[in-house]
Amino acid sequence: MGTEQLIVALVVVAVVGFALARTIRIIPQATAAIIERLGRYHRTLTPGLNLVVPFIDRIKEMIDLREQVVSFPPQPVITSDNLVVSIDTVIYFQVTNPKAATYEIANFLVGVEQLTVTTLRNVVGGMDLERTLTSREEINTELRGVLDEATGKWGIRVNRVELKAIDPPASIQDSMEKQMRADRDKRAAVLTAEGQKQAAILTAEGEKTAAVLRARGEAEAAVLRAQAEAEAAAMRAKGQADAIGMVFKAIHEGNPDQRLLAYQYLQMLPELAKGDANKLWIVPSEMGRVLENLGGLFGGDKDGGNGKES
Repeated sequence: MGTEQLIVALVVVAVVGFALARTIRIIPQATAAIIERLGRYHRTLTPGLNLVVPFIDRIKEMIDLREQVVSFPPQPVITSDNLVVSIDTVIYFQVTNPKAATYEIANFLVGVEQLTVTTLRNVVGGMDLERTLTSREEINTELRGVLDEATGKWGIRVNRVELKAIDPPASIQDSMEKQMRADRDKRAAVLTAEGQKQAAILTAEGEKTAAVLRARGEAEAAVLRAQAEAEAAAMRAKGQADAIGMVFKAIHEGNPDQRLLAYQYLQMLPELAKGDANKLWIVPSEMGRVLENLGGLFGGDKDGGNGKES
């Protein structure tokens, strides 16, 4: 009897323990749990400690409330100029209503993927290849708007849509690379020609400026030389005039007679004949009168001497 009571007690304890385990639910942070009671939605458990009715309430699904990143495989899309491009997309979304994400759609990830593919084909189908390659931001904006509006009833908010890659056909890529190389070569040739043109213009302007400065310098130098020569000539003329004036003044102050002037004239004749350019020189007509004065000068001295002796 004691053994049977012990077994019953153990069974009761096990049942109570199991019931307590099913009653207490601990929900992690950034997670929500959908509780169904007898097959119907009852409530949503929030993070922390929660109590449920065992054997009646059950957790339908655990929903991650954090922002999720899903990369979809490349999808072939036809542009308006009938070219097939492969587009790789990345979706950033977050569950905002766990109940709607559980009951409004069977698999919201598949729904987001298919909605992204169809929307991408609609958007890119109205663009040509060149616009598709250069309008990533425009495509991202349109995709985000359509997806956010369509997934709102699913309890999902699409935060961002990014195009990872847009790959045109290999033949188109080769043609585009050739065109880009040709454009780069063309721009390089244009820039080289413009550089040579600018260099030639600058060289010509430099030579012109140098010639003008040289001519201006030579003109100023010639003016300065002429001014210097004029000042020198004026100074020489002034010096000669001053010398002549001094000589004239000295002669007049000395009151020389005719015989002294004749004697000085004879002394200057040899100096006049010393010049290299004086090959022929002419004796003036006054030379006879000078000699007579000199003769009278020497005769007078002689007579005077005799008179003194007698």
